[in-house]
Amino acid sequence: MKTDAQLQKDVLAELAWDPAVNATDVGVIVKDGVVTLTGHLTNFAEKYAAERAVRRVSGVKALAVEIEVRLAPSFKRSDSDIAAAVQRALDWNVVVPDNCIQPKVESGWITLNGEVEWDYQRKAAERAVRDLYGVVGVTNLVKVKPKIAPSDIERNITDALVRQAEREAKRLEIKVDGSRVSLHGKVHSWAEYRAIQGAAWAAPGVASVENKMTVEL
Repeated sequence: MKTDAQLQKDVLAELAWDPAVNATDVGVIVKDGVVTLTGHLTNFAEKYAAERAVRRVSGVKALAVEIEVRLAPSFKRSDSDIAAAVQRALDWNVVVPDNCIQPKVESGWITLNGEVEWDYQRKAAERAVRDLYGVVGVTNLVKVKPKIAPSDIERNITDALVRQAEREAKRLEIKVDGSRVSLHGKVHSWAEYRAIQGAAWAAPGVASVENKMTVEL
């Protein structure tokens, strides 16, 4: 198991290695395997990249992001300009269903509402707007409401995990309530954590996933 000092060193190295992040503007605090990012960055895309970089580092048990987005003058846009750009981005994205997402922009912060059939469509909507000029944050409130009737969801998820990594499937408890899935158990890395969550979301009929797994090193 890594010490907090070693984990901090690895996180700083990963941030410095990622060309999408200006690591000099990010502070890293580590306590008991929990990483906290502080500081300020010039756009939301960079903040998101910093978060992803930390999640790639082995040994991270949890992550708190306290980074503030302070837009550089060249990145600033009015809310009306951002809203127009958001709508164009959604309209031009072939994965996002037409007329299903209702965006709102307030002080540079985008809130997405609406309903889609699949989680990948919900994520695609967020990706489409995350890197636009003037954006300081994104809240994705889009709901997944599949038209397919839920059936054998637990078996579908378990089968998917067995195909990907049988070890993870044996350690998990999967509870299904209608179209809602909750995951329980322990994993050894953030990569496993995200892979299992992704497999659950990909199962037909799943409308929500509550991830109660813990990362145990």
